[in-house]
Amino acid sequence: MIQPTERPPMAGNAATRFFGGPPLMVILRLVLLCILVGVVLRVLGLDPFNILRSIEDIIRYIWNMGFEAIEWLWRYFLLGAVIVIPIWLIVRLLRAPQGR
Repeated sequence: MIQPTERPPMAGNAATRFFGGPPLMVILRLVLLCILVGVVLRVLGLDPFNILRSIEDIIRYIWNMGFEAIEWLWRYFLLGAVIVIPIWLIVRLLRAPQGR
């Protein structure tokens, strides 16, 4: 009996190859990693609002309505993203195939 051929796990579309897996799962893992790194950097005394002051101005009205949980999560996400996203992008670009 002939078995259907299976595609290799990374033989999907360009987005799947670029992200290194299903894009939504990679984005979810990056968000969680950003929050974790943000917590660690905050313990070290770093604050993302000195780096990304303009983002605070855009969403300040949300904080004024009492969404302290959103503020807490956003601070840690930004703080972690400042480190995680550039490193992830550099690693993905270095691992990109040299041909094509």
